[in-house]
Amino acid sequence: MKGYNYWSYAPYRPLLTDVGDIYICRVAPGENSIHFEWLEGGNEFKIYLKKRSDKDFVFVGTTTDSQFDIENLETDTDYEFYVESGTKKSRIRLARCGKSVGTVVNYLHPDDEAYAFSGRFLCSPSMVRHPDGYLLASMDLYEGSSPQNLTLIFRSDDDGNTWHYVSELMPSFWGKMFVHKNELYMLSCSTEYGDLLIGKSSDGGKTFTAPTVLMRGSNGKGGNNGFHKNPQNVVVHRGRIYETLEWGNWHNGTFYHAAMVMSCDVNDDLLNPENWSFSEPVKYNPKWKGTVDGNASATLEGTLCVSPDGELLNIMRYAIGDANPPYGLVLAYRVNTDNPDAPLEYSHSVKMPCNNSKFMIKYDEKSKKYFSIVSRILEKENVYRRNLLSLMISDDLENWELVCDLIDYRNTDVRKVGFQYVDFKFEGDDIIFLCRTAINNANNFHDANYSTFHRIENFRNLIK
Repeated sequence: MKGYNYWSYAPYRPLLTDVGDIYICRVAPGENSIHFEWLEGGNEFKIYLKKRSDKDFVFVGTTTDSQFDIENLETDTDYEFYVESGTKKSRIRLARCGKSVGTVVNYLHPDDEAYAFSGRFLCSPSMVRHPDGYLLASMDLYEGSSPQNLTLIFRSDDDGNTWHYVSELMPSFWGKMFVHKNELYMLSCSTEYGDLLIGKSSDGGKTFTAPTVLMRGSNGKGGNNGFHKNPQNVVVHRGRIYETLEWGNWHNGTFYHAAMVMSCDVNDDLLNPENWSFSEPVKYNPKWKGTVDGNASATLEGTLCVSPDGELLNIMRYAIGDANPPYGLVLAYRVNTDNPDAPLEYSHSVKMPCNNSKFMIKYDEKSKKYFSIVSRILEKENVYRRNLLSLMISDDLENWELVCDLIDYRNTDVRKVGFQYVDFKFEGDDIIFLCRTAINNANNFHDANYSTFHRIENFRNLIK
């Protein structure tokens, strides 16, 4: 067994952990079918299936390909399946048939322990258009009590209609892929509140060199503070590249997430830690003008955007579910673009009905308007709901209006359905986005079992 100092794997195989002789790398259930793919080659593969309630597997077919579709299945039903070739066999994988939304990039049944060494739910959607034309999507494996340190990467060569596995990164959590000067980067943490990492790929995400540690964090357990981030806009402004992050944790009685930004000159080597500057962390102050009354303990998951007057703002999710009012506000901070080490300066609160979930804001040059896709909150009785996904618009980052609802599942159990943490981009007349989707008997609304791709065609025509 040789040492290995790269970041990427295909797949990552923890020692003494059963990932299967044949690695099933992608699962995509439909309403009455299960599509799945695997890596290892062979002359012929046999597929076996059973309902979870049945005792024995049955043979369903053979293929010489490395993918298969099991069809004519029952909707709203859980199945187990595996692949066999000679003496080699995959892990038993799980899937639930059911009607989904958008196009399924990847799926993980909440009881499937194929990635239990990292987590059991799909989190942190990140999407980028590679300079060579194809789309890349990534997601990590989350579970609060687990290590949370594996990221999966998928690729589409037909603008999101079909997806295929590329590779996985270990360790990598809360990652954001981005392209800078026609090169692909990943910026992530080693685990929840862990070290801040960056790496580069020269072959479209198939391989990454060993990640560079930009700053040290912690393991995030037991109330230890460290870096918190999310897949947000990487913004170039006045000759520097910027990204948001926070310092803190969720896990002790006085938890907080102190707001920060990191930045680097656009002409410097992004893989050199000494080229990056980090602003001093700023804790939330309940005495700030425009903040709520009561328990509001954290701002987090900020999105960077340039205001109409040229200021770089960090507009942040505002945890006010137990305060008054319990929803409808986010907070804006000014970034000091003259001094990269300077702390952010609190500016003001903004009325926006999405404070209990990550949101992203982007400026559309053609319409001269700001857009955001949010998990919209409508009433104080359901301030944590994420089963309504909406497109919002603003002329000035201050006044936000609804364009339309994109996915509306308000007639479902708010505890079990969620559409959240969208990463989106403008492409011509369309918006494309990747969504962390919990549906079809997910563990709960937060613990997503799908990563789904969506397209809003001719989005500017929706503006009233």
